Amino acid sequence: MRVVLGVGGGIAAYKAASLLRLFTEAGHDVTAVPTEAALRFVGKATWEALSGKPVRVGVFEAVETVNHVRLGHEADLVVVAPATADLLARAAGGHADDLLTNTLLMARCPVVMAPAMHTEMWRHPATQANVAVLRDRGVHVLDPAEGRLTGKDSGPGRLPDPEEIFAAALGLASGAGRAAAHDADHAPGEGLLAGRRVVVSAGGTREAIDPVRFLGNRSSGKQGVAVARAALAAGASVTLVAAHLEVAPPEGAELVNVESALELRDAMVERAAAADAIVMAAAVADFRPARHSNAKIKKRDDAPDQPIELVRNPDVLVELVRQREAAGTKQVVVGFAAETGDEAGDVLAYGRAKLERKGCELLVVNEVGTDRVFGLDENSVTILSKDGTAPEHVAGSKDEVARAVVVRLARALDAR
Repeated sequence: MRVVLGVGGGIAAYKAASLLRLFTEAGHDVTAVPTEAALRFVGKATWEALSGKPVRVGVFEAVETVNHVRLGHEADLVVVAPATADLLARAAGGHADDLLTNTLLMARCPVVMAPAMHTEMWRHPATQANVAVLRDRGVHVLDPAEGRLTGKDSGPGRLPDPEEIFAAALGLASGAGRAAAHDADHAPGEGLLAGRRVVVSAGGTREAIDPVRFLGNRSSGKQGVAVARAALAAGASVTLVAAHLEVAPPEGAELVNVESALELRDAMVERAAAADAIVMAAAVADFRPARHSNAKIKKRDDAPDQPIELVRNPDVLVELVRQREAAGTKQVVVGFAAETGDEAGDVLAYGRAKLERKGCELLVVNEVGTDRVFGLDENSVTILSKDGTAPEHVAGSKDEVARAVVVRLARALDAR
């Protein structure tokens, strides 16, 4: 895929270098088009080294190639990161005073703009009006992330993580590719999971005790969301069944919100029927209260405390495997196992036993605890395989772990 990466003149321009690398390492042909202001933050040599192409910023450079027309006309995807307030305004106004704005006017492919600026600039009515104009024209303008800004203050205005921009852009491009492919009656998309339908669960279920209280777990949903993001980046159509996420779902995924284990089970069973692959990354409660009180349970001095009776929830992963077997499809099912070791065995021993018991093709095992995995941005896992492939240990960010899981998932699909 031919990608134009536009870079606006903001401090977040350095993050666009990581975004460029994500595109090139995924095999895409990338042309970097920074603005003059962007080159004050990251020099031309960086963009040329990472893209392997000469970098130009003005309409009077490489005139013999009609560069200001050609780039946008030939592009399959245009991504602008960071999109500053000034660049959003110029794009909304239809300006054509440098190579990037000319390219935006010429582009007839999907365009993604990732804003980054100070909170007050993002919230200013002029910026919001410009964003509304661009979105109305079909430009995919991401919402900025919220967090620490250049100075000591924080708020909405941070550039989203490069992995999020990458996934959103490829999700948008693969969606456009699927529509075009359907019209042309040929196979859609590109990438490891091109044309595949993947259903991912993420987050932690909550089992109601009364209107106020519930039984829950520490899952933030970060790892499941990262898997959904990686699957989108690999060209898949993704449905994310989400139970109480602490992070934003990825752009481009169909989102299904659920509360309890039973709701998650129903959502997964319904959507699994048409899926090529299932990834059960959610932390599903093993038990739920046998009875739910419609009123808040009160502490009383004149009566004994009532114990909470628990009943077992269905094993969603096992049920999905059985549904696949009954249908006789070649669907691949991936499970996640959050384990702790004890005197009877270590984490991997429990993981191998669970893989055997569950019947899924892959099981991603990690050791959890109060200071491990849950809510953190890093993870360390071992991927076990039903076919006897040697266990694969992966450590790093949850996005890195997710990409490794997607690679193994793609191999399993090819093998089946």
